[in-house]
Formats: sequence, structure tokens, C-alpha cells
Amino acid sequence: MWCSALPLLVSLSAAVLFLLHFPDYINTQEVGCEDYKYGHQGPEEHGKKPFCSWKCLVFTLQWPAGFCQSLNNETLCMIPPSINNWTIHGLWPLRAWNCCNCWPMFQSDVQELEAELNEYWPSLLKIKSSFHFWKNEWEKHGACVACVEGLNSPLRYFQISLKLRQQFDIQKILETAGVTPSCEQAYKVSEVHQILAPHLGDKHEIQCVTDHKDRQVWFQVKIPLSHNLTIGCDHPGETNREPASKSEPRKTPFPGHPCSPDDPFYYLPIDHERPQRPCD
Repeated sequence: MWCSALPLLVSLSAAVLFLLHFPDYINTQEVGCEDYKYGHQGPEEHGKKPFCSWKCLVFTLQWPAGFCQSLNNETLCMIPPSINNWTIHGLWPLRAWNCCNCWPMFQSDVQELEAELNEYWPSLLKIKSSFHFWKNEWEKHGACVACVEGLNSPLRYFQISLKLRQQFDIQKILETAGVTPSCEQAYKVSEVHQILAPHLGDKHEIQCVTDHKDRQVWFQVKIPLSHNLTIGCDHPGETNREPASKSEPRKTPFPGHPCSPDDPFYYLPIDHERPQRPCD
């Protein structure tokens, strides 16, 4: 009897000694998620930057017709019939570090917003559902802004994003100024920037992609915001950087790039039947 119990006693003794030497081991695994969930920001550890170290956000709106031009595979793009306006690409913290990956998102988290999200934040890819798109945005970027009280849940993150979309009604601003989608009319960056600046701030960025005719095509607009969601960001070096999440640089660059100020760009119309070839 004693011999058979000896291995168990040895194992228990080893476990007790381990906990005596490392009393914080169990708690550290839980504290990370709890701190993350409730937006706590602890001191720097082991030379790492603290959670919520970012200072600037970028709210990015994309033009569906331009997005389709950014894809190498023409069969991937799909613009739902109800979509005839600018849609949300994302709300991203710039240079975010130490984001916890322990807060998953479920469809029930945004169920009450689903109709609005389908209208203003749809997936434009046949291979990705809208919920998959939202889930990716939350886990890559939304989780990094959870240290801000008004953004500290998937529901709040998407609510704020939808409010920003209502605030920045780019299509209405452009139509008022006589700028409308066209296959023939080209626009200058300086002219459009001047139209948008009173509404989006001077630091907004107009981004383009190159289409199959080697033309600059309007893809999206990036609007820098401060920590408190006011327009603009006064932290040098932050506003013109791509978002980083989970302490890792992006492995592939965004398809969009700042439109060249020396070349005209096209604001293509939306064609639901031929989304990537609206002018052919």
C-alpha cells in the first residue's frame, strides 16, 4: 500500500513546492485577460510597452468600386445590391502593442446592430461573410482599443464605428461640391482634399489603387482621430503609419496607397453586376 501511494505523494509534494516558489503563476494567466477585459493598464514589465500605448486611431472608409479594383482576382468581389455608398473598412489604433487575444467575438455580441452593419460595414468578398469580416476587425483592432471605456466591448466598438460613419458622410459632402462617380471625369487630389478637409480635418489621406488600365482609382479615405475620437492626431509619426496589432508588423502591405498629387484619379461608379469592370 505504502509503495503504491509513494508516487502520488511525491507528485503532490512537487506541486506544493512549485506553488511556494511561484505563487503568482496561476494568477498571471487570469490577470492578463481580466485586465484586458476591463481596460486596466498595468506597469511596464520586462521592457514591454504598456497595454493601450497607442495615441491615435484611424477611421477608414472605402469606396466599393475602388475596393474591387484592388483585387487581383476579378471573381472575388461582390457588392450587395443595397450598397451604393461608402462603407466602413475599419477603426484601427496605430502602433498598438500588447493586445490580448483572449476576448473572442460572437454573433450575439452585435445582433442588435446587424442590420446597420450590413448596410454600412458589409463584406465585399464572396469568400468572406460579413460577420467574419467584423470578427476579424474586432480581434485584430477592436481588441486593442478596449482600454477606452466607450470602446471596451465588441458592441461598443461597433456602435462607435457606426456613429463615426454617420458623422463622416463622404458621399453627401462630395455630391454637394459636384464630385460624383464617373468613368470619364478625373479629379485632382488637391481639389478633393480641399472639399473634404473642413469635415475630415487637414490630415485625412486619400488613397488609390491602380486598375487594369493603369489608372489611379479612388479606393479609400483614412481619417486620423485622437484618443478621445476628436478629428486629427497631434502625435508625430503616428498618423501616417499603418495599424499594427498584437505587437507584430503587417506581413503584407495594404493594397491602397496615397494618391499621387501629380496624377489625376478616377472616382468610379458602382456596378453591382460587373463590380470590377464598371466602365467596360
